[in-house]
Amino acid sequence: MAGGRAISYAGLEARAAATARRLAALGVRPGDRVATTLGAGAEFVELVHSLPKLGAVLVPLNTRLTTGERRLQIADVDVRLVVDEALTGEEADVALSGTVEPAATQTLLFTSGTSARPKPVELTYRNHAAGAIASAWNLGVAPDDQWLCVLPLFHVGGLAIVLRSAVYGTTAVLHERFDEDAVAEALGDGTVTLVSLVPTMLRRLRDTGFTRAPRLRAALLGGGPIPSDLIEWARDRKLPVVPTYGMTETASQVATVAPDEAISARTAAARPLPGVGIRIAANGEILVRGPMVAPGAMAHDGWLHTGDTGQLDDDGLLRVEGRLKDVIVTGGENVSPAEVEEALSAHPAVADAGVVGSPDSGWGEAVSAFVVLREPATEAELIAHCRERLAPYKVPKRVEQVGGLPRNAAGKLLRDQILH
Repeated sequence: MAGGRAISYAGLEARAAATARRLAALGVRPGDRVATTLGAGAEFVELVHSLPKLGAVLVPLNTRLTTGERRLQIADVDVRLVVDEALTGEEADVALSGTVEPAATQTLLFTSGTSARPKPVELTYRNHAAGAIASAWNLGVAPDDQWLCVLPLFHVGGLAIVLRSAVYGTTAVLHERFDEDAVAEALGDGTVTLVSLVPTMLRRLRDTGFTRAPRLRAALLGGGPIPSDLIEWARDRKLPVVPTYGMTETASQVATVAPDEAISARTAAARPLPGVGIRIAANGEILVRGPMVAPGAMAHDGWLHTGDTGQLDDDGLLRVEGRLKDVIVTGGENVSPAEVEEALSAHPAVADAGVVGSPDSGWGEAVSAFVVLREPATEAELIAHCRERLAPYKVPKRVEQVGGLPRNAAGKLLRDQILH
């Protein structure tokens, strides 16, 4: 369902075949890479399902990029054709494939680029299928499921909803963008059973006064460390918020809480999905392996080195702490920015928070916080609030009020841009 219009899978099959023939008329052949800037609508989904019929590869481009940035990405991955609008015109008389090679590349997605230039990741049909199967094993599948997608389709979290729903034969409900009022209405009217969000989206949804989702089985929450106050708020309202962890290189989820654990969950920990191996390296980095991991992302030791830090508890649950390169070293002590952000976000006046290390002659790095306020609060008040919750070396040396914090289209904080 897109733009309020329902499309059956039979109808999608016919339209995807027509799109494939139009692509063939434009010269697209097996192995070619086809990029797109189409938004979250029927035309995007038709393109997704047309390319396997030609043996071609989907390359979704971030619609927020400048023309120059887009040109660089297109050149990086040798794109044959860019689709910016719905295809019309001539249809070539070609035979369309009805099967795919599991090891062949289905999509080429760029990472979110939160700490470096976005890099291309090739995901195979096997990767996407394994991710869909593992997710279904954990969340279950009901014939009348409707999965609300408000994440960008050029990121793996949004695209995975479209692909999974097709595998299951269930409904994907696409919103063109995240709007908290529209999401509250969609959840409240009793049709949506699943939704995927990032913490900033859930916080905005909470701020609308949202409390009702009568048929919601699970609200997957990922895209970075999850503040405990959001988990507590959801638990108090019996909303099945399900912490999840994954990335582009893993075709989305690799660890997710089961729905029957969601209401009782007291922390934002996630359980590794079936077939997934997770371990913590000596430096605290999260390492992952499994059938959904992109072949080109594996290191020589057989593991994906995620660049994220975290811990596995005695029950095997994973808690994500932050990015390895984001760790602030102050006076010889390591500080996770996400932990300080969580403490600040627990203050009722704070709508958003970002923490970075800034150069300091005495400490090496000083913990520096930047906050968006929903109501007045002084720097001294916020620092005192942190002292009640954090060890002294983790308390910000300064707290500065700003009008907004840099985030990407998926809602992830861009810490490297805060001081710029």
